[in-house]
Amino acid sequence: MTNAIFTTSESSAYDDRIEAWYHFPKTYLRQVEQAIGDLIVYYEPRRTKGPTSASGRQAYFALAQVVRIEADATRPDHYYAHLRNYLEFDRAVAFRENGQYYESLLRKDDDSTNKGAFGRSVRLIPRTEFERIVQAGLTPQPAEWERTDRIAEPVPEYIARPIVEQVVSRKFRDAAFRRHVRQAYANRCAVTGLRLINGGGRPEVQAAHIRPVEADGPDTVRNGIALTGTVHWLFDRGLLSFDDDHNVLLSPQGVPDDLDKLLPSDRKLLLPRNPEWHPHPTYLRWHRDNRFKR
Repeated sequence: MTNAIFTTSESSAYDDRIEAWYHFPKTYLRQVEQAIGDLIVYYEPRRTKGPTSASGRQAYFALAQVVRIEADATRPDHYYAHLRNYLEFDRAVAFRENGQYYESLLRKDDDSTNKGAFGRSVRLIPRTEFERIVQAGLTPQPAEWERTDRIAEPVPEYIARPIVEQVVSRKFRDAAFRRHVRQAYANRCAVTGLRLINGGGRPEVQAAHIRPVEADGPDTVRNGIALTGTVHWLFDRGLLSFDDDHNVLLSPQGVPDDLDKLLPSDRKLLLPRNPEWHPHPTYLRWHRDNRFKR
């Protein structure tokens, strides 16, 4: 087993759903095989929308664990790496910070960037470099609204034990997921629009998994939604759901009559400003098919 960097972007020509699988050509099969059972870091390149684009972050942004590889049944010489334990970073980590490269492979002897190495979509990486990236990515940075409102989030529990044990622990992942979803929705309930802060400066809004963890739902913002306690209860019990256009759906079974008073007039979800954080249709469909009481 060894750690690796997987390069991907939203506009990739490959069939990626990065929380669950990574699609790649045979060129990288040997490298991906070496990573089976271990953690990898996702990297977003500069070019995300074709050879002339330059809008990518050039940064590491999440990690996951490679479980197995299977051949693509529809595309010769292509494969899927199946993943679990996906976890977004608290901040995107630039490949070079303060003149230092996180991957030694990307640095030439003259301190310039090794563009040839950058061209490899899958790169093996020494354990020490991998852990530096993960530690940098999982150090929370307060968002602007947090600094303004002085909202205090507890410092994540960094434990002196192997990084794999740390990032797959449920306690650590629950705290990270809650933090990421709250930040994405600016501590505001996506259904009611309420933004409540208690006397200690802590947000009352909860982070709900759309597809729950016990049903193999990943800890990613696009499988999450910020809800007040009451709305979260209704959502978990299938009395409330959402369609792919983010309209609020109410079950005819047991929804309180006065709930309408809490809903916006258009019954639309209040979404994060970043489209990449919007609820993914795959997870919304799962909830409608498996939880929603019609």
